[in-house]
Amino acid sequence: MHRFRFLAYTLFLAAAMLLAGGCATMGSAVPAASPQAEAQYAQAQELYQSGNYRDAANGFLAAAQTDPAIRDRALLAAAASYRSLGRLDQTAALLARIDRSHLTPNEDARFRVLLAEVALQRGAADAALKQLASLPSPLPTDVHAHALDVEARAQLANGNRLAAARALVQRVPLLPPPAQADAHQQAIAILAGMGHAPLAALYPSLTDNDPLKAYVQQALAQAGVAPPRVLPQPNQPVGTLAQSGLPQGYAMPPKVALLLPASGPVAVAAAAVRDGFFTAYFHTSVTQEQRPSVKVYDTGGTADGAVAAYQQAVADGAALVVGPLGRASVGAVFAQPQLPVPVLALNHAQGDLPTPAGSFEFALLPEAEGAQLAAHMVTLGLHAAIVFRSDDDTAARTFTAFKTQFASLGGQVANDIVLPKGAVDFASQVQAALAGSGSQTGIVVLLRPEQARLLLPQLKLARSSLPMFATSLVYTGNQDATADGDLDGLQFCDEPWLFDAETGLPDHATLASQLATAGGPAARLFAFGMDAYALAPYLGWLQTHPGSYVPGATGQLTMDASRHVQRTPIWVQFQGGIARLISVGLETQPAADAPVPAQP
Repeated sequence: MHRFRFLAYTLFLAAAMLLAGGCATMGSAVPAASPQAEAQYAQAQELYQSGNYRDAANGFLAAAQTDPAIRDRALLAAAASYRSLGRLDQTAALLARIDRSHLTPNEDARFRVLLAEVALQRGAADAALKQLASLPSPLPTDVHAHALDVEARAQLANGNRLAAARALVQRVPLLPPPAQADAHQQAIAILAGMGHAPLAALYPSLTDNDPLKAYVQQALAQAGVAPPRVLPQPNQPVGTLAQSGLPQGYAMPPKVALLLPASGPVAVAAAAVRDGFFTAYFHTSVTQEQRPSVKVYDTGGTADGAVAAYQQAVADGAALVVGPLGRASVGAVFAQPQLPVPVLALNHAQGDLPTPAGSFEFALLPEAEGAQLAAHMVTLGLHAAIVFRSDDDTAARTFTAFKTQFASLGGQVANDIVLPKGAVDFASQVQAALAGSGSQTGIVVLLRPEQARLLLPQLKLARSSLPMFATSLVYTGNQDATADGDLDGLQFCDEPWLFDAETGLPDHATLASQLATAGGPAARLFAFGMDAYALAPYLGWLQTHPGSYVPGATGQLTMDASRHVQRTPIWVQFQGGIARLISVGLETQPAADAPVPAQP
């Protein structure tokens, strides 16, 4: 029976190609259709676009019978209507009646995609892929999306999960935002089906600008096997003066909307971001005449409020929307059917939704600092780590990223000690962790200041001379030589602006004395706001010039292939209880072909 069905399908293909005039020139001259037939066709098209595929099919068939001039175009539309109803047998029958010489190139491409789907439905995946192999380019968006969907299913039927996922990844940006999330997750699920080992081997072979790489990373993360991060490699600052007098790459939008909550759980953080944004606005120098008009919209601290604020900003003529701030709000804005105005979101969307085409993301992530810490230690020749960390979520996220990055560079976590909140005596954990440590070992302190001030004196009592490292988690943002004297010798990464380590920015101490949001822990969000403004005129340039960076308040700002802004922080060290600059730039990850020193 199976052989009979396959032979019957082969005969169908042959008959279809003969009836379609496979060798005829596409789009040959066809007389204009009558107004009555065009009206019937237009009415059927409205039914199709509203989702009434059954009546649409009947309408297209009626148009085909009304006038020979519209016959083949209408039969093709009826075939597509039956396909949308899941009735591919009717689709196949109609395709066999079409004279392809009367179709335009785009209509012929639609014909071939439908023919490929019929082949796939009848078990001939190779025949389907052959139909799709030489489609013209560019294609209408809907035809292109349909072709990639059929290609993905055909590749999956042949057992080629990688090719199937790649087709789906190419399809995602062609879909409206609400449908992108499902397609995104479908691609990840297909990749996850490859298994941990093949995915782990695949990940480093993909180039940084390959859109598939981010999906492989998420498939590994869902399986509990997080791949190392691609660390930024800043090499050329933006802003080289051009002949016009404006910095190279500078294109400030004329009207900017800033979406932040005035109330709700993140309102305090939003105030610091807002103050930093407007500080940068008024601190412009060579580009003063290019300042945009800026309007702040209150999101109310909710996802619905963020969407309403975005839509109002669009109605008011904004050319760029900066924000919102919360993850749920970012996800809600990104999930709209259309984003007519590009967005610089100030967080990552929940569920790791892909960034819509034309929009960007910027966030302060503990994972990024954990990965930078690992690379910094390897650069210094350290390949073993003793980790002391708190039991909160931020420390856990930082540690996971650190461990993954460290292992990818030839490092090994020798000890991982979680210090419970409220504990004060760590002597036994310290003694056990230090036993057997070698000269290539470093101590990683993923603790907040209070716990770190308890741990480090106990390390010194144990006569440890191992170098110590941390992230910005360990620093309050305020100079306190008395309290931080116990942290002497500890290196950590942080934002340049807190230490006046980046020229051209307003003085931190002066602003901190004038604005509460510019000092203490809020200062990092203040700097984040300054950078949100600094990025606005360079988003397009950063996207098309990998390695270019904005010298920002939070670090050197680059952009990856997923349109996520990445930052490279600086390194400082406690000396006499004061955090002092020790490196203007953070050493980045060694090249992939660089030799990895032997482990101790």
